[in-house]
Amino acid sequence: MGRLNKAVNISRKRCSALAQRSPGSHWKWLAIRVVVCCLAVVTQAQSATEYQVKAAFLFNFAKFVEWPADAFPGVDTPLQICLLGHDPFGHEFEEVIGDKSVNGHRIEVIHPSGVPQARDCQIIFVSSSEKRQALEILRGLRGASVLTVGDTAGFAGMGGIINFVLDDGRVRFEINVKAAERAHLKISARLLTVAKLIVTDDAPTETK
Repeated sequence: MGRLNKAVNISRKRCSALAQRSPGSHWKWLAIRVVVCCLAVVTQAQSATEYQVKAAFLFNFAKFVEWPADAFPGVDTPLQICLLGHDPFGHEFEEVIGDKSVNGHRIEVIHPSGVPQARDCQIIFVSSSEKRQALEILRGLRGASVLTVGDTAGFAGMGGIINFVLDDGRVRFEINVKAAERAHLKISARLLTVAKLIVTDDAPTETK
């Protein structure tokens, strides 16, 4: 875990340097380069496990998603990342998150007992152990402003918002933009730019 944190810290410095470089560059192109750098930092740690990388991605997703105002009753309301089903992260998730916050909201890692409790989360990771119940879980979360994330084949196609996939040994992700709209979530165009696949209700569109 120490090697992962070291790699992340080194890569953060590189990202900061990139953001300060070439002041004459077009700001949109520069912004895309910065977000690609920030989202990919953990993949540079060859010793990082798949779920250490996914834990870091889950934290970074929170930076590029906008929830409706009523998703946070107070300015100091924690942002809850909930894990539903078998926990593949173990203690690694808490170590990655640490005492971090996003937009003033402290991050909390929660293990809800079921879908009704999960509706109060801002981000929910649906473990692959729940793949047979995935569609039922997504139906139970309808109407809630929850960023649903999975790592099961077809998760985005059945209505999940983000799905992790492995691409040549690297962790990538798909995004279902229509599902995000139904949950009243605004996903940054910068995050969409680095997604492997953009999924709509009609047909998937390959982006990279």
